[in-house]
Amino acid sequence: MAKNIRKHSSIVTDGYDRAPSRGMLRAVGFKTEDFKKPQIGIASTWSQVTPCNMHIDKLSLNAAKGADAAGGKAVIFNTITISDGISMGSEGMKYSLVSREVIADSIETVMGCQGFDGMVAVGGCDKNMPGCLIAMARLNRPSVFVYGGTILPGCFKGEDQDIVSIFEAVGEYANKRISKKDLTSIETCAIPGPGSCGGMYTANTMACAIEALGMSLPNSSAQAATSKAKRDDCINAGHAVLNLLKKNICPKDILTKKAFENAITVVIALGGSTNSVLHLIAMADAMDIKITIDDFTRIGKHVPVLADLKPSGRFVMAALVKIGGITPMMKILLEKGLLHGDCLTVTGKTLKENLKQVKPYPKSQEVIRSFDNPIKKTSHLVILYGNLAKEGAVAKISGKEGEYFEGQACVFESEEEALKRILDGTIKKGDVIVIRYEGPKGGPGMREMLSPTSAVMGRGLGKDVALITDGRFSGGSHGFVVGHISPEAYEGGPLAIVKNGDKITIDAKKRELNLDIPQAEIKKRLSQWKAPKPRYTRGVLAKYMRNVTSASLGAVTDR
Repeated sequence: MAKNIRKHSSIVTDGYDRAPSRGMLRAVGFKTEDFKKPQIGIASTWSQVTPCNMHIDKLSLNAAKGADAAGGKAVIFNTITISDGISMGSEGMKYSLVSREVIADSIETVMGCQGFDGMVAVGGCDKNMPGCLIAMARLNRPSVFVYGGTILPGCFKGEDQDIVSIFEAVGEYANKRISKKDLTSIETCAIPGPGSCGGMYTANTMACAIEALGMSLPNSSAQAATSKAKRDDCINAGHAVLNLLKKNICPKDILTKKAFENAITVVIALGGSTNSVLHLIAMADAMDIKITIDDFTRIGKHVPVLADLKPSGRFVMAALVKIGGITPMMKILLEKGLLHGDCLTVTGKTLKENLKQVKPYPKSQEVIRSFDNPIKKTSHLVILYGNLAKEGAVAKISGKEGEYFEGQACVFESEEEALKRILDGTIKKGDVIVIRYEGPKGGPGMREMLSPTSAVMGRGLGKDVALITDGRFSGGSHGFVVGHISPEAYEGGPLAIVKNGDKITIDAKKRELNLDIPQAEIKKRLSQWKAPKPRYTRGVLAKYMRNVTSASLGAVTDR
């Protein structure tokens, strides 16, 4: 039992000399008795800018209610969020990955300044989650993460719809496969209310990863945004952080190398987003734990893809919620020896103890496959090396698009250029779409390529073309796609010297990405290459460009 559960707040509020601080706090609602309680910061990512976060103000109130009921004094504060889905395909998307760092920095700033003893963070859209976890790791104060929850699906002609449905409908309309009326109908119905994008896209992937890490309560990752279960999850998180304070359990006790291995395992079994590679490496880095892209290869050789979830599968996240979330699957993985059961979690118990009473999935369910009938026998997250990716690249290979692609390069200096040529029919079967200068420094900001990948799918070219980039992909992207190519073009990586018509091969079995021209020609081109001028010289994007590391290192900014 911790001797002093007011380790940080006592510095701010105790003693006659701290009367000014107490006076300020009385004005925001503190009573005399509250100064004897541990202060719990409730980090809210509420905003009206996106449906992912539009309800989080209410969830944060529930987290505060739980902390107060357990004997703490909750103080709600806000951080930012941006919307990937709204900014996708525009210049604004360059701020998306940057927001992860802003969120981490802002939470650390408020918690450190105010002297809060513990924290509950409530996140919705993609970058909220790793941003919150990076801050928790830096601060190392008792903390619990709460996922804002998944959106419920829309429906069009009897089929579930979500944000990716709209992106792909754009390509279908451009290819005259659907009418303008159908496009408008899908746009109108696909996003019916609050919650994060509804497939196993980045938000749901990271929520599941954080649960597997042990930093959120069991099944926090698999609840609908508007459900009673999610409201209860928030209240319980408030209770849990007080328990962690009393037991002096901090993120360093939970976020171990084995915990990150558990998270990687669960992400693979779920067929999760390529962004998980970037974010898990960054989160581990904040804890001074060495997780590399090669850990995804090592673990992925032994872990099958079990979840038949969108984007490449049939079901939305709400279907997984309905059958019990990820805990039954985690129990199966534990029984197969693929999870470390001795890892501590925010319940104060080990992962094995948390899973002990979990009931199996209903026999009739089809969302999570058995080990005897997996979607894919090994990981869909394939780390590639080769003369185009000397520091690595991340491919998303579900198996449906094949494991080998050879084609001629069609080179674009930006996402917008590529999207135009996909939609107007310039891109043909056998092409390898190359989108460069979209990396962490070159973008700057490493935009997601959901617009071009969805346009490819919408035009019916998912199995016929490949797309490679030093940018990254939305969790909603599928098809033959390779991102995170490092070193990026802006830093003189070989992607910078690819020319139209060059032959490129992607071999997922050999884990290679190569430009098939003579080495002497590669050397010659690189000697003639000149770095482009920075696209931004002032402001947050310029600051990010100056500080960010390679995607292969998690694109972190505080090294």
